[in-house]
Amino acid sequence: MASIYELALGDDFRRLHPKIREHFGFSSDDRVASLGEGTMDRIWYAKWAKLPLMLGATRRIMFPRSGSRIPFTIDNYAYLDEWGRETVTWNRSFRFPNAVHRFEATMIYSGERHRIVDYLGNRQHLAVDLALTVSERGGIRIVSGEQRFYEGPLGFRFPTPLTGVADVCEWYDDDAACYRISVAVRSPVAGPVFGYEGAFRATFTSMPPGRIPTDAKPLRTERRE
Repeated sequence: MASIYELALGDDFRRLHPKIREHFGFSSDDRVASLGEGTMDRIWYAKWAKLPLMLGATRRIMFPRSGSRIPFTIDNYAYLDEWGRETVTWNRSFRFPNAVHRFEATMIYSGERHRIVDYLGNRQHLAVDLALTVSERGGIRIVSGEQRFYEGPLGFRFPTPLTGVADVCEWYDDDAACYRISVAVRSPVAGPVFGYEGAFRATFTSMPPGRIPTDAKPLRTERRE
C-alpha cells in the first residue's frame, strides 16, 4: 500500500531525497514505526498568543513556551483507524527543564478532498487541510489550509482571519546525517504565532499493529474530514 504522502504527492514523491522518502514512505502494511530523537535549536511564541496557546496545550496542540537546545522526540506510527482509514501519528515531545510539552497530530489521506487532512491534538477536534510540495533540497514542504472544528454534532469551518497558517519544512542534511525541520505558524491578521527549528535522527523498528502503544493514538477519533 502506498503511504498517504505518496498518494498526496503522486509522481513528485520520487523527487524527494531518499531519506525523506523513507521517513514519509511507510504505511500500516509495512508494520514499522519511525522513532526520532534530537534537539530543537530554537522554540518561540508570540506573547500576544499566550492565552490561545495555553488552551491548545490542554489538547496537546502547541504550547506557550520558548527556549533553545530543547531535547525533542518524534514518533510516527502507521495504522488503520476505527473507520478503516490509513493513519500516521506525529507525536512530538519537547523536554524543557521543568516540564514536557507535547504536540500531537494524526494524518489521513482524504479521497474526498484529494489531500492530507491533519487532525490536531489528542481528541481530533481540529481538522486541517494540508498542501504538500517538494522543496529544492529534496525535502518536503507542508502548508496548512482550511481548518474545521468538530465536536459531537457540531461542525464548522473557521473564518480565514481566525486561523493560523503553518509552514513546515523537513529535509535531510547529508553532511550531518540527520533530518532538519523548521516550523512556523502565522496568523493572517496578527503575524507570527509559534514555531521551532532543529534537527533529529530517526530509527525504524518493527511495529505490528498490536504493539503500537495505546497512548500513541488519539483519545477520540473524528469520522468527518
